Amino acid sequence: MATPGIVELRQYTLHPGRRDELVELFEREFVDSQSAVGMPVLGTFRQPSAPDRFVWLRAFPDLTGRGPSLTEFYTGPVWAAHSAAANATMVDFRDVLLLRPVQGDFPAPREQAGPVRISVHHFDGPADDLAGDSPDRLVLATHPGPNEFPALPVREGEHVLVTVSLDTAIPPVPASWARRAVREPEHLPLEPTATSLLR
Repeated sequence: MATPGIVELRQYTLHPGRRDELVELFEREFVDSQSAVGMPVLGTFRQPSAPDRFVWLRAFPDLTGRGPSLTEFYTGPVWAAHSAAANATMVDFRDVLLLRPVQGDFPAPREQAGPVRISVHHFDGPADDLAGDSPDRLVLATHPGPNEFPALPVREGEHVLVTVSLDTAIPPVPASWARRAVREPEHLPLEPTATSLLR
């Protein structure tokens, strides 16, 4: 899987019992339609430990193209037809990190889907220089923005490194990361949905 220039890590909190409803709608209506306007969906996941969470990754070639692609999709016919149904499942859609790859590539899909782990590590400042110490192959770092599409907020004022692995085992935190960490990392053990490219 080619690694894009920009990646959004999106974590949604849903109304109780409505995750499968959103997954079905998302896979049927929103995967191909987003790819068609230049923002492919790299991964869609259930989080088994959090039954009301839906996690997904969306990609863009670069920051310049992000705003136009988002505008085209969210003013287009597919979102107009299905936005009310999608939004009705959600409590919060604002937990979003804007990221850029700093090490490695997205792994190719496995023949048989397996677990995926995404870990978010929080630092006291930009931490790109620490990426090479990661035990995980793929590392993404906070993109400084700007967010050219304010209708969809992103988390600002944070410095993170996000690692992605086709395994839910949590490796030891590198000493260089621990020295600069400002809080405990978030580990997301995830189950890919049927159409997820990252699986």
